[in-house]
Amino acid sequence: MTVSDTAHAVDPSRGTLDKAAGENFPVAPFFLPRDWRTDLMAVYGFARLVDDIGDGDLAPGGADARLLGVPGDQADDRLLMLDAFEEDLRRVFDGTPRHPLLRRLKPTVRRRSLTPEPFLGLIAANRQDQLVRRYETYEDLLAYCELSANPVGHLVLAVTGTSTPERIRRSDAICTALQIIEHLQDVAEDLGRDRVYLPAEDMKRFHVQETDLAARSAGASVRALIAYEAQRARDLLDEGAPLVGSVHGRLRLLLAGFVAGGRAAVRAIAAAQYDVLPGPPKPGKAQLLREVGVTLRGEG
Repeated sequence: MTVSDTAHAVDPSRGTLDKAAGENFPVAPFFLPRDWRTDLMAVYGFARLVDDIGDGDLAPGGADARLLGVPGDQADDRLLMLDAFEEDLRRVFDGTPRHPLLRRLKPTVRRRSLTPEPFLGLIAANRQDQLVRRYETYEDLLAYCELSANPVGHLVLAVTGTSTPERIRRSDAICTALQIIEHLQDVAEDLGRDRVYLPAEDMKRFHVQETDLAARSAGASVRALIAYEAQRARDLLDEGAPLVGSVHGRLRLLLAGFVAGGRAAVRAIAAAQYDVLPGPPKPGKAQLLREVGVTLRGEG
């Protein structure tokens, strides 16, 4: 057991929250008001933990299963774990949750008048991951992103008290783009989990077989496919970018960070000549800061 695993066994929430540093975008940066940071990290803790359950990435030792009331010999049953997690989520709204990350979420829900729907959407997305491993069309993938990504934007707007129908629409475009970009970065990792988030109709159009995705380096057809999907993500970021100019102050900087993180990741994919198979192309901090500046100036 590693040091981080030992720490997780003592405080199951710590290892989950520490993963915020590895995301493509800032989760709760220092410049935000303290109460926003607290509430955004509470939301992040929920979203990260439900993804870890769905991906089978929980720390060894079964601490999370025990907290959720799942017997140790059933801790590998992801659907059972997701059911137990949903039960504990409902205690956030009516009772006392068992898991420390959900206990941490409870005051945020109360303070910000959050509803269960976005949280339930994230759980539904992870259930879908256990049952649906291929997507026939781009529209099918977008429907998945409505569950797996867009609720996060809804929660950010709710926590900051800035939700409007137009802002939600722009936020959905940004969140869907970020999800697609993550899928492009993680093609090889996802294939290792027997998941393919590249639409089958697009793979057929570019003459890409799943065996091509298992190669150590991408051939011309795979690169063309990744470039095509990256442009779709770029277009969605451009569609959502006016959200940044619709708010003010530190929230504007936070949302610019989300858009910039996506744009910088797309540039990193392009700089790798769309060969994502050796590992996820990641942007450097300098590139991210440049993209933040461009986004704040509305030049995207």
